[in-house]
Amino acid sequence: MDFNFTEEQGMLRDSLAKMIRDQYDFETRRKVVASAEGWRKDMWMQFAELGLMMAPFSEEDGGLGGGPIDAMVVMEEFGKGLVVEPYVPSVVCGGGFVKRGTDAQKEEYLSGIMSGETIFAFAYAEPRGRYNLADLETTAKKDGEGFVINGHKAVVIGAPWATHLIVTARTSGGRRDANGVTVFVVEKSAPGVSTRDYPTVDGRRASEVYFENVAVGAEAVIGEVDNGLPLIELVSDEAIAALCAEACGAMKVAHEMTVEYSRQRKQFGTAIGKFQVLQHRMVDMFMEYEQSVSMTYMATLKLGDDEVTRKKAASGAKVRIGQGGRFVGQQSIQIHGGMGMTDELAVGHYFKRLTMIDSEFGNVDHHLKRYTELSAADVPVAAE
Repeated sequence: MDFNFTEEQGMLRDSLAKMIRDQYDFETRRKVVASAEGWRKDMWMQFAELGLMMAPFSEEDGGLGGGPIDAMVVMEEFGKGLVVEPYVPSVVCGGGFVKRGTDAQKEEYLSGIMSGETIFAFAYAEPRGRYNLADLETTAKKDGEGFVINGHKAVVIGAPWATHLIVTARTSGGRRDANGVTVFVVEKSAPGVSTRDYPTVDGRRASEVYFENVAVGAEAVIGEVDNGLPLIELVSDEAIAALCAEACGAMKVAHEMTVEYSRQRKQFGTAIGKFQVLQHRMVDMFMEYEQSVSMTYMATLKLGDDEVTRKKAASGAKVRIGQGGRFVGQQSIQIHGGMGMTDELAVGHYFKRLTMIDSEFGNVDHHLKRYTELSAADVPVAAE
């Protein structure tokens, strides 16, 4: 495998790192998160002008010809700055579905996603779903040529800022059947769509989204009717790889902050960084970060492989990120002492974001189970 970045990816990283350093400092972010809007539309448009929204899309679709690696570069820098703007919901998830849709859907939505004018949120989670993408109580009943959607989607990240929603719904079969799942594009302003918006613990915004007799046409279906689960799993694995990259960026900064603090904080007249037990702990934090980076690279590079290989790589990375993020976050707080959890200190915000990443698209326990099941199914049966 080639782990070297192209010159264009290096330039993208450098430009984005400079923008975040200059315009996304911690105090500015605190003010933005505490504001009524909870984000900066002007910052979002600057990201678009820099080409971040175009980077992962092919040239045929009007993008810059990149892919998941470009999204990984962007998300790692976003993790370092704790960026709250909805890149994963809109570009990775929304764009991931639309670019696999019909030519008409691409023409209608892709240019808006790349320009930043059209913002998507991925409404897939349900109150009783427990990370099972097929466990759906939201239904879409056939009505002439179209469908009528009813249901409730929980913790839809970025929905307060979205113009459109990607909605998963059951069109046939039982509640947890793999078959009978369909993906729809729904305008958030459509009649029958209502939301309850709220801030999340890591400073972002989410919504509970309710659908009451929401009518959509046949053109709203992305992919195949009743066979949308494979596409949902593919886009979710791409989102997992992007979130893992974000976590790596957050871990890197949390570790660096902790090392710097240990050099300044003194006990008994000595910098605590000179205490061997804390040195060992910070080395362990660095090892967790490095292992997480390696697993993230592997998961990103394997997104184009066969289904089982892709799923195993994504689950393996999510487990490593969940465990590593928890360790780095907790040790950062411990070494900083009680002040580590105060709102005024940045390290506590990194800990909160790392904690939330573990719960998105399946936590450690869920992905350990998925990896185990995939590995067991992939083992050839010996001939008798």
